Amino acid sequence: MTRSPRHALLFSAAIGGMLLLSACGKDQPATAPSAPAAASTSAPAPAPAPPPATTSSAPAMAQPASAGSSASVAPAKASSAATVAAAPVPPLAVTKLTLGSAVNAEHQVTHAANDFAANDNTLYASVATSGQSSDATINAKWRYLEGKGQLVSNISQSIATDGPALTTFKVHNPDLWPEGKYEVEISLNGKPVAKQDFEIKKS
Repeated sequence: MTRSPRHALLFSAAIGGMLLLSACGKDQPATAPSAPAAASTSAPAPAPAPPPATTSSAPAMAQPASAGSSASVAPAKASSAATVAAAPVPPLAVTKLTLGSAVNAEHQVTHAANDFAANDNTLYASVATSGQSSDATINAKWRYLEGKGQLVSNISQSIATDGPALTTFKVHNPDLWPEGKYEVEISLNGKPVAKQDFEIKKS
């Protein structure tokens, strides 16, 4: 069959149009995936959020502060120990006065009493002290209170001690004691600190 040039030109144009449409149809699927690609690039955007998690390292910095505070406790203990060591010993003081007619080997009154018999020839006054002293003087004055308050005995003793001590005084009468009321007064470095009355009765 014989075709004219015009017919052949139209035929070729029709074929070219069909090829162009088929080419356009093939290109469309290629551009379609571009939309999901844009969505995938927008999804990682929140990724920068994790950096705030690094703030958890802040408590770790607080550890040196606690270590420093615990280290500061040691000097406090040392200073308290130094305070105890430096505490001064209290001065000498009379704590107790005891009267009796007999003492043991340590010069302690074995039986405290305020009433004695006329034939209790020797009487004792035991003075207990506490504290410290390098050179203190304890004095005991015995008086017979009947009449004019006659002085029976006036004895002083020196004492050097750094703790509790016992100082004992005694008066002796080879004869019978006069009946009546008596008194013992104890002084420490010239200052009266204790006094006790007692009585002599018939044997």
